[in-house]
Amino acid sequence: MRKDIPLDQLTDFVTLPIASVLATYRRDGGVLLSPVWHHWRDGGFDVSCFPGDIKVKHLENDPRATLLIHDQVPPYRGVEIRANAVLSEVDARTFDEVAVHYLGEEAGMAYAGQISGSLILVRLEPDNVRTWDFEGDF
Repeated sequence: MRKDIPLDQLTDFVTLPIASVLATYRRDGGVLLSPVWHHWRDGGFDVSCFPGDIKVKHLENDPRATLLIHDQVPPYRGVEIRANAVLSEVDARTFDEVAVHYLGEEAGMAYAGQISGSLILVRLEPDNVRTWDFEGDF
């Protein structure tokens, strides 16, 4: 197993349209794991959430978050980043791009068109990174 692969060598992987898992912290210290779409940009990850989403409430109380992206098929690559989330508003164009990336042009624009109101951008710039793959192990 290869470890500690620099993120810039995994750009092809982190830009794939695969659901990732976002971990946020409840007030009691418990962890909430949520499937999310991520967008790799400028050395960090963007995740869009609805304003009343429990993930947003958790991050307002405790900005620590972990994002996990991993393959379901060989070479079983993975990236885990820990970061303090920064919350801001998402512009519609950015969300349209992400929806199209995950769902394709027609379905992505149709889905994005159903979203009314603003969304919250969760920006995760890695403080701690763990990467791996099993390339050549099988």
